[in-house]
Amino acid sequence: MENFKNSPIVKKIGFNRILLALVLILMYVVFAIISPSFLNYSRILSALNYVYFLGFLSLGVTFVIATGGIDFSIGPVMFCCALIAGFSLNSYGVPMPLSILISILVGFVFGCFNGYMVAYWSVPPFIISMASMYIAKGAASVFTRMQSVSWPQATAEGGWYRSLVKVGNFPVGLVIFLAFAVICAVILNKTKIGRYILSLGSNKEAVRLSGVNVKKWEMIAYVICGTLVGIAAIFFVAAYTTVQPGYGDQYNNEAIAGCVMGGTSMAGGLASISGTVIGVLIIALLQEGILALGIDKNYQLIITGIIVIVAVYFDVMGRRRKN
Repeated sequence: MENFKNSPIVKKIGFNRILLALVLILMYVVFAIISPSFLNYSRILSALNYVYFLGFLSLGVTFVIATGGIDFSIGPVMFCCALIAGFSLNSYGVPMPLSILISILVGFVFGCFNGYMVAYWSVPPFIISMASMYIAKGAASVFTRMQSVSWPQATAEGGWYRSLVKVGNFPVGLVIFLAFAVICAVILNKTKIGRYILSLGSNKEAVRLSGVNVKKWEMIAYVICGTLVGIAAIFFVAAYTTVQPGYGDQYNNEAIAGCVMGGTSMAGGLASISGTVIGVLIIALLQEGILALGIDKNYQLIITGIIVIVAVYFDVMGRRRKN
C-alpha cells in the first residue's frame, strides 16, 4: 500500500481523490445491482440535476473553508436569490437575462456582506453566516409576500434558461459545472488570489505580519462564494422550477460535506476543487440511490452526517501526522 501511495502517478493525482473515485464507482455498482433501474440514462440525468446546484454551492464554500472560515447561509441565500429573481420575472416583467443577473447580484451582495463582517469587523464566521441565513429567509419571504415562485417551463416565453441544464438528453449543465470547476481550480492553485486564500487558512497572523492585506483577501473568498451561490440558484430553478420561501438549510451541510469529503480541511489552508467535484457526485448519487430504492430520505441525512465525521476524522489525523 505504501508503494502504491508513493508512486509518481498516485502522488500527482492524489491518493484521497483516487480513493473517492473508487468509492463513487462502488456506490454506483451497488445501487445498480440492488435496483436495475439505476442503469437507465434517465436516472443518471435525474442525479445530475442535483449535482449542478449543489456543485456550485460546494465550489463557493470551498474558498471560504480554505481561509479557515465557514458559511452556513449558502442554502437559504440560494433560495433567496431564486425567489427574488423569479418574483421580479413573474410580477414585474423583468426580462430573463436581467433576472439571471439579479440572482447573481443578490448572491454577490450576501457574499460582500458576509466577507466584510468577517474580515473587517472580526465577526466569527459561524455567527455572521447564521445571521445571514435568517436575513436571507426573511428578505425572500417579505419580497415575495410569502408566495412560492415558479420559473417558466421550457416551452414558455423565457424558458430557454432551462437549456443551461439539459438540451434534449445531453447534460449541458455538467459541462458548464465542470468548466467552472476548472476555473475555480486555476484561481485557487495558480493565482495570487488562491495563494493568499490558502495562506490565510494556514497561518493568518504570519501572512498579516508579512505585510499582506489579509482583510481584502479574506473578503474576496466570501465574495466568490456568494457569486457562485447566485449562479447555483439559476441551476436549481432550471432543474426544479419551483422555489418556496423559508427553505434551503438542508443544502448547507450537503455542500460542506462535499468539500470536506473531497479533501478540503475544515481548519483551512488545504483545499481541493477536484476533490470537491467528486464529493458532490457522491452526495448526489447517494441522494438518487436512496430515492430509487424507496428508502426514507432521513437515512441520507444520517449517512451524510457519518461521512462528514469520517472525513473530518481523517483530516485531523492527517494534520497530526504532518505535525
